[in-house]
Amino acid sequence: MSAGTSQTTSSVREGYAQLEKIRLHYLESGEPGNELVLLLHGFPEFSYSWRHQLPVLGEKYHAVAPDLRGYNLSDKPPRVQDYAIDALIADAIALMDYFGAAQANVIGHDWGAGVAWAIAQKHPERVSRLAVMQVPPAAVWRKNMSLRQLMRSWYMLFFQMPRIPEWAISRKNYEGIDRTFREMVVNKKAFDDEDVRRYKEAIQRPGALTAGINYYRANLKRLTSGGKHQRDAAVDRRVPMPTLFIFGEQDFAIIPRTVRAVKDYVSGPYTELRLPNCGHWVQNEAVEEVNQALLSFLGN
Repeated sequence: MSAGTSQTTSSVREGYAQLEKIRLHYLESGEPGNELVLLLHGFPEFSYSWRHQLPVLGEKYHAVAPDLRGYNLSDKPPRVQDYAIDALIADAIALMDYFGAAQANVIGHDWGAGVAWAIAQKHPERVSRLAVMQVPPAAVWRKNMSLRQLMRSWYMLFFQMPRIPEWAISRKNYEGIDRTFREMVVNKKAFDDEDVRRYKEAIQRPGALTAGINYYRANLKRLTSGGKHQRDAAVDRRVPMPTLFIFGEQDFAIIPRTVRAVKDYVSGPYTELRLPNCGHWVQNEAVEEVNQALLSFLGN
């Protein structure tokens, strides 16, 4: 699963999807034509984030983990508005079409979770099952916002500044990435030197770091403010499909209080898994628990 070559493991392959408006790199496992599982990563990751899930899910499903737009080997549009939530939703829907799937099981973590919720709310007919990790729906985020959470979310405001966030993360040979995957974890064995090297390699690709930060620049108002987004939140946006929410309670960025009552925004069958001794990088810090939860959920 190399970040930049055509190398594969015995069960994981890579390819490129040329969509109407963008070209996305992806990793996949399983047989095309099987039920599609779409795995969406967050910041500052890429498709490699799902290395522990792809081979397992591929035994029964067609599991596809794209580099989201702006990341690693996918195209990197130059404007901040190119990373607004509607563009991210459109990419996921276009990927389903590319693989010939009327519906997909959508799994997301971090920013990928935010995108997954948005797809399920805007295009529920395209999502058969929804599994999200760490991040609640935007309406839950706003409803549960607190001073303590605002303090945890300081980096979102910092990322609104031009150029300085890129400098801060990339200085001293991308020391910010080292800290992210070595210090901001509960399970210190979750990431080894090779994992960190791959994350650093991916984020150093021209335009990738700015693109990742542009997710925050393009979508902060949707997460925090009123106006149109608040009016949208007043509409019944509960998702109708079976939904699994996984939360590592030692998350450095999101406190447990902020994910209260996620089930209020799900009208379909709802399952919640809390992992009290796990941090933000849940699919890497608690591999066995997450994999078992996903297999059980998808198989029901």
